[in-house]
Amino acid sequence: MATTIRPATPADVPQILTFIRALAAYEHEPDAVTATEADLLRDGFGANPFYSCMIAEHNGQPAGFAFYFYNYSTWKGRPGLYLEDIFVNPEFRGLGIGRALLQQVAAIAVQKNCPRLQWEVLDWNTPAIEFYRAMGAEFLDEWRNVRVTGEALSRLAGAAERNLDAPAIPAKKAEVAL
Repeated sequence: MATTIRPATPADVPQILTFIRALAAYEHEPDAVTATEADLLRDGFGANPFYSCMIAEHNGQPAGFAFYFYNYSTWKGRPGLYLEDIFVNPEFRGLGIGRALLQQVAAIAVQKNCPRLQWEVLDWNTPAIEFYRAMGAEFLDEWRNVRVTGEALSRLAGAAERNLDAPAIPAKKAEVAL
């Protein structure tokens, strides 16, 4: 029984979308996925890809994936890796595939001189939390995830556009007490 992990290719896009949908179902959000094969192909395999993906196969069968991209730490002055998704199909769990995927992404981070690898986990996903703890992950409970989507994002962007159209406010001279 052999497990291999390899970079995804454009031919893997249908399987990547299948993994994404399976993960969404596991996370109780089966209808939340709006990504299409065309989206994944365009954004992962074009001239300037926005993400990378590793595919795990066990005995030639698709077993799991790790989907990641670069972020940047202004404090460290270095890029980091953000693991958007990691998923192993239930029939392949317990074989070390999740560990192997996470180790592969960590190796890429080290190879690219990234000072950190980070990701999120749902607070109810106890098996994943225990797995990540066992792998040495640090949980940043003092940090809150923040997201703006949909109409709120459009309103926020619209406010910026209105501000860009407004005349510039002259900067006041700084007064320095001597």
